Amino acid sequence: MLTAGEREQLERWARRRRTAAGLAARSRIVLACAAAENNSQIARRLGVARPTVAKWRVRFAAGRLEGLLDEPRPGRPRTLSDERIEELIVRTLEAAPPDGGTHWSTRRMAAASGLSQSTVSRVWRAFGLQPYRVAHGKLSKDPLFVEKVRDIVGLYLDPPERVVVLCVDEKSQIQALDRRQPLLLGRPARAAPRL
Repeated sequence: MLTAGEREQLERWARRRRTAAGLAARSRIVLACAAAENNSQIARRLGVARPTVAKWRVRFAAGRLEGLLDEPRPGRPRTLSDERIEELIVRTLEAAPPDGGTHWSTRRMAAASGLSQSTVSRVWRAFGLQPYRVAHGKLSKDPLFVEKVRDIVGLYLDPPERVVVLCVDEKSQIQALDRRQPLLLGRPARAAPRL
């Protein structure tokens, strides 16, 4: 037997779009049970197994609406606080490794933060952090490079009157001749890769 409040809540869970699919199905099962249908009829009509109907009928009778909600999952409870995760993320993004390294690795960060390497790796994956991937640029070795940059950028920012400033870049599909890194050794019968 359902009270008016329980029936209203179950109907709301069963028809609301944002309700979890499992909770909506459980609500439909309990509503069908309240309509005095037997387990076999409910299972056939809702497309579930008969033991599933029996399980949720018993769980509702014992715990009412709270009995339909998901129970905590088994396993070890979370031990890493939100503050500790925030501290790890800030340190990853804003600090350099203390040993003079160029970037953090999971092992370095684990040693520096007192966490395990797998914990650091899980947090980095969850937040999409990849501090070991560094974008490299190539600066000119021209001693007048800074002055030339100022002149060119100055033309764009404050062009003289009655002057047209044009920019001509490298043509597409043409490789730069100066390579940043040497040719890597290839395996037998394979082309040597270039970076």
